[in-house]
Amino acid sequence: MRFDLTDMRLFLTVVERGSLTRGAEAMHLALASVSERIAGMEAALGAPLLERNRRGVRVTAAGAALVRHARAILGQVEQMRGELRTYATGLKGRIRLLSNTAALAAFLPPRLERFLSTYPDLSIDLEERPSADIVQALAEGRAELGVVADIADLAMLQTHLIARDQLVVVASRSHRASLGASVSFAEIVDEPFVGLADAALETHLAERASRLGRQLNYRIQMRSIWHIGMLVEAGIGVAILSEASTATLRRPGLAIVPLSEPWSARRLHLCARNFAALTPNAELLAQHLIDGPIEILLPG
Repeated sequence: MRFDLTDMRLFLTVVERGSLTRGAEAMHLALASVSERIAGMEAALGAPLLERNRRGVRVTAAGAALVRHARAILGQVEQMRGELRTYATGLKGRIRLLSNTAALAAFLPPRLERFLSTYPDLSIDLEERPSADIVQALAEGRAELGVVADIADLAMLQTHLIARDQLVVVASRSHRASLGASVSFAEIVDEPFVGLADAALETHLAERASRLGRQLNYRIQMRSIWHIGMLVEAGIGVAILSEASTATLRRPGLAIVPLSEPWSARRLHLCARNFAALTPNAELLAQHLIDGPIEILLPG
């Protein structure tokens, strides 16, 4: 069974006008052509769509079902045309942006707020992913822009340095990790952890632990940084977070100590497969994120 949009529009017109003749006039078609098209639709369906009488036509049960579906389909088509028409009259569209945890913690929110305020017809599909996954997605064309840490292999992409970030250990004041100016990952990898739920950072930390032949022991994972601080202060475990995300954790019972490993001092890059080949909307966002001095992501 194959009906095209013209068939459905013709059928609806005939039903709404109440006769083949008036439907043909409205569609500027010959009566014979309209009759032939509807007969073809009935043959394809294997059931009558209209009942003819001296007053005109009336839909059958099959015809009523076709009316319902045809109106829905044609309505969606008109909605699509209306939305696409806006692209010809002005800037409108969606941009897919992937980001790692650190950029979402501090760098992106204020910049995206300014961008969306400046361009009210643009929307952003923002997704948090591990840096390595973002690189792969950009290379395969599944997203236009990504913000990643330089822990990932960026050889396949073009990049712009946009911010610097430091990973820190958050521990209670009574914990031994709070005593030094910094702490190594190996010193705390066997500790119970309080983690950030669904965060790309945790994927990266798990990979670092596996290099040491260890597996992180999460006693609980929370979605709120504030709740993580509350549990760490109570001695439930330690946490590793982006320093930029710890601005709300300046609590008397907490110590925030930098990780000592070189990989904990990270640079954040805006990446694309080819900046010159970005869509106009993505190019606007890229320029917005690149402009300005390189940020040092510190709390406060």
